[in-house]
Amino acid sequence: MSFWETKGRIFDIQRYSIHDGEGIRTICFLKGCVLRCKWCCNPESQEYKIQEMMVAGKKKIIGQDVTVREVMEVVEKDRIYYRRSGGGLTLSGGESLCQPEFACGLLRAACETGINTAMESMGCAPYETIEKLLPYLDHYLLDIKHTNAKKHEAFTGRGNELMLENAKKIAASGQTRLSIRVPVIPTFNDTPEEIRDIALFADGLPGVEDIYLLPYHRLGQDKYEGLGRTYELAEILPPAPEHMETLKQMVETSTGLRCHIGG
Repeated sequence: MSFWETKGRIFDIQRYSIHDGEGIRTICFLKGCVLRCKWCCNPESQEYKIQEMMVAGKKKIIGQDVTVREVMEVVEKDRIYYRRSGGGLTLSGGESLCQPEFACGLLRAACETGINTAMESMGCAPYETIEKLLPYLDHYLLDIKHTNAKKHEAFTGRGNELMLENAKKIAASGQTRLSIRVPVIPTFNDTPEEIRDIALFADGLPGVEDIYLLPYHRLGQDKYEGLGRTYELAEILPPAPEHMETLKQMVETSTGLRCHIGG
């Protein structure tokens, strides 16, 4: 069977995005995740199974089984915008590595047809799984949420040891451009010291030049109610712009990284 016929499960395809990689991008959101981050803005991505979610008072089916070919038919529609802007296909989720054969097929199809590729991921999988994707991946947008394993587990349900080790291996491979992204979550990792520790780790990774600080927001809060779940961070407010600037300055004075707010 051709890899073009590889099947996977997605819950959305978003066109004309100007985030999640350079230029204008099409984002394919894959179902399934190994973490349970308390702030997750896509809780419908966490379970691999197809679900029902109430949206604006109506039931909506979340999850669709598709082939690589079917996704690429959508991606191809915006090739002209990718060429003009330097954009392309971005895989997101969920955690794309939960569907490694499908993710690899999508990246390979884009790569072999001349479309730039990026992937948002926590790197939470055996490195052998990640290694198979790297030849087809132009830009790895790797989430690093904390350097402390116990606090990471308390807020995400899992320690960070594997993810940090994979970050080192991905950087050492030299096979893809690697950027670090940090969701800045009050009560979890928003102190200057915590952000500095993450930035120092990132600065020690060969080839890493950029770090993105992503301010916490509540845009996914209503989805929890739609899924019949409780949103645990309902009392947490997004960080003030002034605080984000303080964190950015901390990164820039402590490391040689280019620091961006958002992205």
